[in-house]
Amino acid sequence: MWDKLDFGLKVGDGLDVTTTLCEEVRSTRHSIVIDHVEVSEEYRHHHTPRIYGFQSYFSIPILRRDGSYFGTLCGIDPKPMKLSAPAMVSTLELFAELISAQLEAERIHAATQTDLTSERETAELREQFIAVLGHDLRTPLGAVQNGVELLALKAGDPAVAPILQRMRRSIGRMSALVDDLVDFTRGRMGGGISLNFQHERGLDVQFGQVIAELREVHPDADIVAIIQPDISVRCDAGRLCQMLSNLVKNSIVHGAANRPVHVLITCSGKKFIMAVTNDGDPLPPVVVQQLFKPFWRSSSSTSHQGLGLGLYIVAEIARSHRGKIEVTSLEGKVCFTFSMLDIDSVHIAGQ
Repeated sequence: MWDKLDFGLKVGDGLDVTTTLCEEVRSTRHSIVIDHVEVSEEYRHHHTPRIYGFQSYFSIPILRRDGSYFGTLCGIDPKPMKLSAPAMVSTLELFAELISAQLEAERIHAATQTDLTSERETAELREQFIAVLGHDLRTPLGAVQNGVELLALKAGDPAVAPILQRMRRSIGRMSALVDDLVDFTRGRMGGGISLNFQHERGLDVQFGQVIAELREVHPDADIVAIIQPDISVRCDAGRLCQMLSNLVKNSIVHGAANRPVHVLITCSGKKFIMAVTNDGDPLPPVVVQQLFKPFWRSSSSTSHQGLGLGLYIVAEIARSHRGKIEVTSLEGKVCFTFSMLDIDSVHIAGQ
């Protein structure tokens, strides 16, 4: 409120609208503009000017965007003023419209904040549920796995062996899904991917075991691996093996059928590199931007294996190792490259 007349009404004070002209404006939705009360045929005997002692007055209705009434833009002066000039009235009405626009902007902002808060709470609740689910699934899954191993020891019928092997593979896939869920919730709820850093020697042997296991699980896949011997890196070896497994499985599932998946792992100087390449259709930039988001799948993908968390976890492992994961798609080849450069944490064995 701008009160240069010392009218006495302060922000938050009440005013009986029946003693004012604003009630009339609210009823008619039309502006009232008075240049000089004493010469006005309509208002010179009106009780409002006598109560408040003004000679010039304006009241412009402020309407919300939905047409509902909010209030008025009102001004009074004890002296006559030329307020009814078209330019003056136009300016006052424009000011009232600006107030209406501001009210609408504040309403939209408040509604957006409410929606964001609700969405955030829902997301947190969903992720807490996933965390509990992943944790609780481990116990019965472990019991099933133990049961399968016990049956394998006692089964004498050769026909049972392949059934038990299929059950082992199914349990392995379920265990991987549960681990992905746990890793996802840790990353999303602020805990980050858990790491056990230590100076690992002979990483090439561990990476070779990952490739061997993948070849066994995917016998139809052609995995061509070049792994530099005697790699020694300060890292979480289990997590880097998990990254390699996720990248190769992604290439097998989404790469061109009957085409090899190429794996290259090197450590030169102080730079560790893991690259996994497959043949396939070029990836549009919009797809590349989405690849590492959780639960995301391309609309053109025909595969529905897993939860869509593999590449998200790859990105989290890369970030936790202070490395970076990059994707290139050129000339019919898609390549995922993880690189890690750290003076204190990456070394070549024997140097």
